[in-house]
Amino acid sequence: MIDDTAPDAELRLPADSAYLAVLRTATAGLAARINFTLDDIEDLRIAVDEACAILLPQSRAGAELQCRFWLGEAMMTVAVATSCDNPRPPAEHGFAWRVLSALTTQVSSSVDGDRLALTLSRSAGRHP
Repeated sequence: MIDDTAPDAELRLPADSAYLAVLRTATAGLAARINFTLDDIEDLRIAVDEACAILLPQSRAGAELQCRFWLGEAMMTVAVATSCDNPRPPAEHGFAWRVLSALTTQVSSSVDGDRLALTLSRSAGRHP
């Protein structure tokens, strides 16, 4: 999990799959800024997309998707969260979780009240 430092960037979008291209583009741009390779960038884009595919079906109608980014020297952490009527963390033995685990250095989920969040970290040069 991330510490309490303020994110380097934050993006809020409607919790709707139509806006995921914006999030993927932002993720790629920020990863390029810290010199991730093209393979690292693509893996992180896929992981963020997969995290949203887990979150969006549970998202409350009219909710927003909050995306926060922390940039390190060779590490990027992305936390995506949304409000849900009955938030349920993903099954850690399911296919989606395996995809996330394969594409990232670390992944975690959390429920805080009506908020479901997934936090992904990726180190530059990590090859699954």
